Amino acid sequence: MTTTIPVRLEERSYDVLVGPGVRNSLPEVVRRLGAQRAVVVSARPPAWVPDTGVETLLLPARDGEHDKRLSTVEELCGEFARFGLTRSDVVVSCGGGTTTDVVGLAAALYHRGVAVVHLPTSLLAQVDASVGGKTAVNLPAGKNLVGAYWQPSAVLCDTDYLTTLPRRELLNGLGEIARCHFIGAPGLRGLPLPEQIAASVTLKAGIVAQDERDTGPRHLLNYGHTLGHALEIATDFALRHGEAVAIGTVFAGRLAGALGRIDQSGVDEHRAVVRHYGLPAALPADVDADVLVRQMRRDKKAIAGLAFVLAGPRGAELVRDVPAEVVTDVLARMPRDRLENLVGATEAAAT
Repeated sequence: MTTTIPVRLEERSYDVLVGPGVRNSLPEVVRRLGAQRAVVVSARPPAWVPDTGVETLLLPARDGEHDKRLSTVEELCGEFARFGLTRSDVVVSCGGGTTTDVVGLAAALYHRGVAVVHLPTSLLAQVDASVGGKTAVNLPAGKNLVGAYWQPSAVLCDTDYLTTLPRRELLNGLGEIARCHFIGAPGLRGLPLPEQIAASVTLKAGIVAQDERDTGPRHLLNYGHTLGHALEIATDFALRHGEAVAIGTVFAGRLAGALGRIDQSGVDEHRAVVRHYGLPAALPADVDADVLVRQMRRDKKAIAGLAFVLAGPRGAELVRDVPAEVVTDVLARMPRDRLENLVGATEAAAT
């Protein structure tokens, strides 16, 4: 069964297809675009990539934050030029969220914009990274600091890809699904995974349609991400994105409680949801709180001081100028565990 979810952005509108075998819609999408050539950038074996129906250059990629940098974008654009790709052609990504981010940015920059189609192969990429048009790479100073908004022409979330993934990688994607509980989709626990994917994408599509460029409601999608991104960098990405976001979600509940925005039952609910998915809820023992606070000050939402998306009486919303001493105190009160135990707990839940 295929679910079609429209992302309504006027002339930039597109569909997200969720279901088994939807990658085989790629030739039809390419024909609709009128492309004569395609570059497919894949972090997966060639057998995972469907025929595009046109002359195609297949380029290898590697998923992972360490290759999510400007030099990778430059290399891709050089290959596009050598192949003779034009503005009327198409770029296709096939891989996880970091591949989606890098390939999307390269497509946005090459010839000032060439069509891109995403075939996300990880759960994380299907529920989040491939939808909404955010593309970015990292700098040593922080995560996703250089990027552009470039909407795809289509997103094909083929659930058959998920059967090939290690279980820990599936749980990594569940970190993004867990945070949906607090931003408008509280009924996902217990649903079959394809329904959770479709519901998460539907939630994101509705928010993006209201606020494409992250000036208002789209901030909600960063729930748990402010601390999550800081933890990724502080652990040199030993914590996967979804794992870090899960810890960030627990922290967001504790911070909202400390600020008097929710009661203790609301704080406890954050941990309960995260633990339901088998994800870590404690801070790594050897991560310095001051380092985390410094990193969180570099978050894109932090125009002045520290900013977090937090639950409250009106639901989740962006809260600016959160006192640093409150943040530090909440971090100090969070349980801690050795990094290998946090990762090990995720792996144990994955077996």
